[in-house]
Amino acid sequence: MEALGIGIVGCAGRMGRMVARVIDETDGCELAGGTEFAGAPVIGQDLGGLAGIGDKGLPVGDDPAALFAAADAVIDFTTPAALLVHAGLAKETRTIYVVGTTGLQAEHEAALAAAAAETAVMQAANMSLGVNLLLALVEQVSAALSPDYDIEILEMHHRHKVDAPSGTALALGRAAAAGRGVELDAVAQKARDGVTGPRRAGDIGFATLRGGDAAGEHSVIFATEGERLELTHKAGTREIFARGAIRAALWCRGKPSGRYTMRDVLGLAGS
Repeated sequence: MEALGIGIVGCAGRMGRMVARVIDETDGCELAGGTEFAGAPVIGQDLGGLAGIGDKGLPVGDDPAALFAAADAVIDFTTPAALLVHAGLAKETRTIYVVGTTGLQAEHEAALAAAAAETAVMQAANMSLGVNLLLALVEQVSAALSPDYDIEILEMHHRHKVDAPSGTALALGRAAAAGRGVELDAVAQKARDGVTGPRRAGDIGFATLRGGDAAGEHSVIFATEGERLELTHKAGTREIFARGAIRAALWCRGKPSGRYTMRDVLGLAGS
């Protein structure tokens, strides 16, 4: 079987360069190219040189349409605004589309759904194996414990992250809410300041920390009188997210059009 050609939008960012490095060292796939926004200083530079893996004869471009047309799959860790363009291109070219972008709203979900009518779309707030196991555990624990247990979610990321709470924290919140049979929007408490009064029963609280170069740390705390259970995942490097995205792209090869998650990729969909 020929290697899967994987393109990278946003290839000059921290995640883009990491994805390029991991593609280069992973059997069964190869770099198909990369793009950045028009006018970016890296336009024309060799993608391999940019990623620190030696020249590959693949100049960084500014035309995502050409990249989607040339690649078998495209990995996207860019921005919600860019996703609207990229999802449309995935739909048009029927290119496998793997999305790790967070901060998505209803319009972005609609764009992904439209693309999924024509091709395989794998979208996850977090691509790591450990986090997706954590999501399954949180739902199970939330279902098993009584409502007397308060649920709090604490997350920390590097100083450059632009959205809060993180997409992973929100996914953990949705998993906890699903375990209790409620909608997260009805019980989420994302900010506390001043004299807030007693904690409202049944809320799922969020606390956000930003600083340094933290790749991503998440804890889900179940607290009641005399007892506290904490489930925690700490990412030591962004490489785990790149590996997960590439694994997802390879898994999507030959799959019918539709929306998929990392639970599908890892065989956890029924858990």
